[in-house]
Amino acid sequence: MGQSPRNLLPDGRVLLAAANLRDLGGLPTTDGRTVRTGRLFRGGYLCDLDGPSLATVESVGLRTIIDLRRPDEIEQRPHPDLPGTEVVHVSVSADDNEFVVLANLMEHDPDAIPGPDLITEYFRNSVRTRLDRYRLVFDLATDPDRHPLLFNCTAGKDRTGFVGGVLLRLLGVPAEVAIDDYLLSNDLRRPWLQEREDIHRLRIAERLGVDPDDVPDDQMANSRAMMWCHAEYLEAAYATVDEEWGSWEAFRRNGLGIDDARFAAFLGSMLA
Repeated sequence: MGQSPRNLLPDGRVLLAAANLRDLGGLPTTDGRTVRTGRLFRGGYLCDLDGPSLATVESVGLRTIIDLRRPDEIEQRPHPDLPGTEVVHVSVSADDNEFVVLANLMEHDPDAIPGPDLITEYFRNSVRTRLDRYRLVFDLATDPDRHPLLFNCTAGKDRTGFVGGVLLRLLGVPAEVAIDDYLLSNDLRRPWLQEREDIHRLRIAERLGVDPDDVPDDQMANSRAMMWCHAEYLEAAYATVDEEWGSWEAFRRNGLGIDDARFAAFLGSMLA
């Protein structure tokens, strides 16, 4: 992860690192094709963009934005006005989701439960118990008439990471490549993540009564679990698809409700 994000993936995929905004295209599929660029985009919140950064987003010509955030998040960080772009709000996480539970535990009972296990369950439950919240997202994202389309949340890594990871697998991108794309959020958001990790370290040091440099590494596990992308999270979602549905084709048809005609149009639009 020490490489520049632009060296990790094809040129032009990263539009705005600060907003974790990038093109989902440019990746190879298992049958030798490539996901077309300029059609699907993923990112974090956009409310801080102005000037050249906002112009970069406008230049994409988005028809649709799928906002995956909860209403309170949207109120705190509303989207900028993008003429000609329809914003569809689809809140995919409840107010008591696993991230919220972990944040509360970190505040009141930091040793109660291991954070990595809880966030792994978040990704599993996105397939097992929250799939009904996501069906509209995948219905919109697989409609070529909606493209260019952006799906985003606050950080652009968890809800957005799950959607991106599923779309790439549906398109035939190998799991390991899709996971590398998911992990790219760590590189793009590294300065912010390091800053937040340092803040958490200070809080833990105060609670333990030690110097920040002497905070045991295991005490940082929960905050790191919540802030950083880890391969095992998306791997858990993929494993749950296999366990619950048996194949990606069955998951697409019976889990997501995407029929063969829609899917064929999607593949025809997205693969070259």
